[in-house]
Amino acid sequence: MELEKLENQLEEIYSRLLENEEIADGIASSVHPQYRTSSKNLHRYLLLRSKDIREIQEGLSELGISSLGSGAGYVYDNVSGALRLIKLLNGKSWKKNTDMEAIGFSGSKKLLVQHANTLFKSESESRDTEIMVTMPDEAATNKNLIKRLRVAGMGIARLNLSHGEEKLWKKILKNIKSVEKELELPIHIYMDLPGPKIRISSIYAQELPGLPLDSMPFIKLDKKSRLMLIKPDSPLLSKKKSTKGIPLIEVSLPQIIDDLKVGQRVFFDDGTFEAKVETLKNDTATIRIKKAHKKKLRPGKGINLPDTNLDLPSLTPEDLELLPFVTKHADMIGYSFVRNADDVSLLYKELQELGDKDTGVIFKIENSTAFDNLPAILFRAMQRPKIGVMIARGDLAVEIGFERISEVQNEILWLCEAAQIPVVWATQVLDTMAKKGMATRAEISDATISAQAECVMLNKGPFIVEATKTLKNVLRRMEAHSQKSKNTLRALKVAKKGLKDIHKQFPENLEAK
Repeated sequence: MELEKLENQLEEIYSRLLENEEIADGIASSVHPQYRTSSKNLHRYLLLRSKDIREIQEGLSELGISSLGSGAGYVYDNVSGALRLIKLLNGKSWKKNTDMEAIGFSGSKKLLVQHANTLFKSESESRDTEIMVTMPDEAATNKNLIKRLRVAGMGIARLNLSHGEEKLWKKILKNIKSVEKELELPIHIYMDLPGPKIRISSIYAQELPGLPLDSMPFIKLDKKSRLMLIKPDSPLLSKKKSTKGIPLIEVSLPQIIDDLKVGQRVFFDDGTFEAKVETLKNDTATIRIKKAHKKKLRPGKGINLPDTNLDLPSLTPEDLELLPFVTKHADMIGYSFVRNADDVSLLYKELQELGDKDTGVIFKIENSTAFDNLPAILFRAMQRPKIGVMIARGDLAVEIGFERISEVQNEILWLCEAAQIPVVWATQVLDTMAKKGMATRAEISDATISAQAECVMLNKGPFIVEATKTLKNVLRRMEAHSQKSKNTLRALKVAKKGLKDIHKQFPENLEAK
């Protein structure tokens, strides 16, 4: 590429950053002081990623100059540094605008470590990936299991409040505190709010033709099987048989049936079964299975509706009842089903009314709506100092499609790096090893990639101690190599939408160009 053309293209990017700095100032004034610089950098990153600059990257790479692909955390310094070098090659002297509040490479890394230390209550001077482990019910009676997990490398114990009850959770917490004292090592507590999780409550079918309708432990399905989604109070349950022998699926949240439309997809059991809505009638939805990767569907399995605009509260009555318990005992809250910035404000308002300023909040990105609104969620989240993002890859993969999950999880990592917000890498990490004692090659590769995050979450299983040891060894080896690789910067839809959303909040400032 001609040097003059490259200089002009970089000048255009640089000028765009300067022209929109008034909006960045407005954003910075609305966040916690700890995140002032980070919020400005995130806004600049959205400006950078809203355009396709791959041609510019190629030109910079040919000259051995930073191609902007690994500078998410220090956008202004990265762009201005590249522009200065190009101008020098063109025989021109140039200095960047020093009035811009910005940080460089080392400053961005220090900020991310600082924010991670604040959230995870650590004193690490360098990047050290935390390990979070989901507590099984056994932890209530087996203190030695918790001790073995802590020695193996677990630093954060996760309690999933979708399962169990307060009596069980208190027993687990008591054992955790006891292990902390014995080992003289901290174990921090993370609690997931249940959120409006959609599940199969019950399945009703006729075991044989002519027999009455009965609750079933499972039903067998194949491609073209038909099911009927019903509400818990459905009058169909009082009948002796189902319509045309179709099994009835009672859903945990009845309002989802009101939001469904014909032709929309319905997934069960983390995408194991895919169906489409055929008809809607009398508070029921008849669906037909299109893909079946298993033979049996059981009650308790999750339901995902990626095409449906759900009118559900992000904080359920159960969540609100649990919040006092969580703020009393947890170091971090997992906010399930967050979808937009208003959901962030809703939780913050509840925490403020409880007088809570210290509990960390981790926003779980587990559906396509949350991902699309991620920049706005991050800007609003920055009103508190202790924040993080969880890439909940299980539900997210079902929502956006398995073929896109790698792409989307990388985009989440980039946005959070730009904001210097810690990331929790979650769902099915070393899952086979935790359950069966032997990891697959793909799982080891996945664990290796997880070193890009500030925390990795493991689920429970009979071999969870061995899985924790393995993950710790993988992370220890990878942390020396964990500097994020150079990326090619095509335009991101999430960046364009993020700019549009944030600029709506600051109409009095300059419009983005």
